[in-house]
Amino acid sequence: MAEETAIFAGGCFWCMVQPFDTQPGINAVISGYTGGHVPNPTYEQVASHTTGHTEAVEIKFDPAVISYAQLVEIYWQQTDPTDAMGQFQDRGDSYRPVILYNSPEQKAIAEASKAKLAASGKFAEPIVTSIEPAKPFYPAEDYHQDFYKKNPLRFEMEERGGREQFKAQHWQH
Repeated sequence: MAEETAIFAGGCFWCMVQPFDTQPGINAVISGYTGGHVPNPTYEQVASHTTGHTEAVEIKFDPAVISYAQLVEIYWQQTDPTDAMGQFQDRGDSYRPVILYNSPEQKAIAEASKAKLAASGKFAEPIVTSIEPAKPFYPAEDYHQDFYKKNPLRFEMEERGGREQFKAQHWQH
């Protein structure tokens, strides 16, 4: 079967690569920007909150090895799905949580998964992560790619900005 693509936004893209990159069936995880009105934006432009873009990861995967539904489950466990204004220490539109679907099948899977999470009672607050059609995805500059491998100490600091504690409190069984 052909390679498929998934796109997720969940705050700082540096923190969204490693959880997917380490799974079997993942061919690539690319940090980048999507959803805005500026073609080929720079990090500085996106950080200025004037482009409409959100930091995201584009995941190239083999659906014979790992399903889109499994990727969505991994995604939820990296985020606070009750926070529409950013994620952890990262605030603003460029860090909002979004599942961006590439097909009607992906949309249906994401919506069913969101409904299941909402019904689970895991969170007292509503699940506000949006599910939107994918828009053009622009890879970020090279120094943002594989950040957790290139800058392990800085990556660890970013994770300590609240994400690590939230994941331990809400997602680990």
